Amino acid sequence: MSLTSADRVEINELVSRYNQAIDSGNGPVWASTFTQDGTFHSANGQATGTNELSDFASGFTEKMPGTRHWVNNLVIDGDESEAQLCCYLNLMRGGDVLASLTYNDTLVKQDGTWKFKSRAVS
Repeated sequence: MSLTSADRVEINELVSRYNQAIDSGNGPVWASTFTQDGTFHSANGQATGTNELSDFASGFTEKMPGTRHWVNNLVIDGDESEAQLCCYLNLMRGGDVLASLTYNDTLVKQDGTWKFKSRAVS
């Protein structure tokens, strides 16, 4: 079975929660967007599991104060239990684009909720 409209809305909201949590330095909320063994990879570091993910996000605002994650052109493919997401990321500060990148993600539905299993920034 393919993704439902409700799945697509929930995945979009997951991306928004992720962005707002890391931009505010809220490590526990950011980590909660991942599975317990979830992984994140970027040029700025990598993290695996809830504790490492939380620490990574909590330190992000210290390294990159005032930045905002803006994503667009989300393409989501999958079924009722797993999905692949690719989207563009513009990392902004004020009116300036600091970086233009791409997310490549694997998501899983656990206990009725979508989470990132892996998220890679390139």
